Amino acid sequence: MKLQSPAIIGVGRTKFGEHYERDPESLIDEAGLQALDSAGITRKDLDACYLSDYFLQVTNKIGLEEGFFSELLELHVPMEKTRSFSSALLNACHAVQSGKYDLVLVGGMEKMTDRWDKIRDDLMLLEDPWSYYAGCTPEANHELLLKGYIKKYGISGKQLEKLYMALAQISVKNHKNATENPHAQYKRAITVDTVLKARTTACKSLGLFDFAPISDGASALILANPETAKKCSDIPVYVLGSSSATDYITFPSREDRTGFIANTLAMQTALKQAKVDMADIQIAELYDQSTLLELMSLEDLGFSKRGTAWLDVYKSCEEYCGFYEIDGRKLFVNLNGGLKADGNPLGATGGAQIFEVVKQLSGNAGSRQVEVNGDAPRLGCVSELEGFGTKAYIHILGRN
Repeated sequence: MKLQSPAIIGVGRTKFGEHYERDPESLIDEAGLQALDSAGITRKDLDACYLSDYFLQVTNKIGLEEGFFSELLELHVPMEKTRSFSSALLNACHAVQSGKYDLVLVGGMEKMTDRWDKIRDDLMLLEDPWSYYAGCTPEANHELLLKGYIKKYGISGKQLEKLYMALAQISVKNHKNATENPHAQYKRAITVDTVLKARTTACKSLGLFDFAPISDGASALILANPETAKKCSDIPVYVLGSSSATDYITFPSREDRTGFIANTLAMQTALKQAKVDMADIQIAELYDQSTLLELMSLEDLGFSKRGTAWLDVYKSCEEYCGFYEIDGRKLFVNLNGGLKADGNPLGATGGAQIFEVVKQLSGNAGSRQVEVNGDAPRLGCVSELEGFGTKAYIHILGRN
């Protein structure tokens, strides 16, 4: 039996950043109301809710998020909680496809800046507990990944300089994109020199401007079955493929330490579900927890050949036209500024990625709207990671 693709009929989000003065209730309320309004429905129409957050129990002493959300919405419908937004969306898609629910709210929120000192250890445990006990920081595995990549592909001399320059260009590109995003945490352009100086100051290969920030924020969407979607929306965006895969939590124990196999496997499955080719995808929101991870994702997902993404980025950014040119094809990446400049409130991050792709596909992205052959893009994908490539989620979205 062929399963029908569920559709996103409404999206909403807050500005990401430091929201010391706001509680989680007001953040998810803002994002959720936007999503409901854009879908043209009310909370009473919802059949279920799927929520995501990593640290609300630690940062805000919210012990049972489902009950918290039930009280906020004054609803008694089924509610389930996951870590990442993409996980919540994957479960919601399964529920809608099974015919169990017609209209579902997927929401994510996080308040990380209030208790940054308390959750830094927890972030490391999410990535690799053994590295944590060895004294590593959350940034250490990124450095190890980069060193392994350089060694595997024998990158040295002028090529190595271009690799480091390509990583800096990723940061510059994402900050530039964020200047057109009203919700972004950092709406200011930077230069390559800014990125390079931060690395020199840190005495490391990756510096301050190579990593995504810690953020607060919320995001939400409304998911519907195809029949309901056509009644509620003139331009529904369908979830054509939705997949995940998992790898060992201990980074040094993995078979390949120059990329994330979970990302590759999830992409392959999502493409089969969507019945599209990777070359058909026109826009991508990639999980750039660091500039290196955007580079790695280009290879993991199949946009660039192994060991060559740095060169694709470097050549594309010599005279940057708003996209990467890879094998003669245009690929728009992280149009909202990515995690690097848009922000990274973990439980809400995936929702912001989905928000951007939905806006672009429906032609409602405002000043940051891109066109392909004179029209809004038709196919986009979103990748989100849990931990350091331990779990990967891929969603392929399309207008048809």
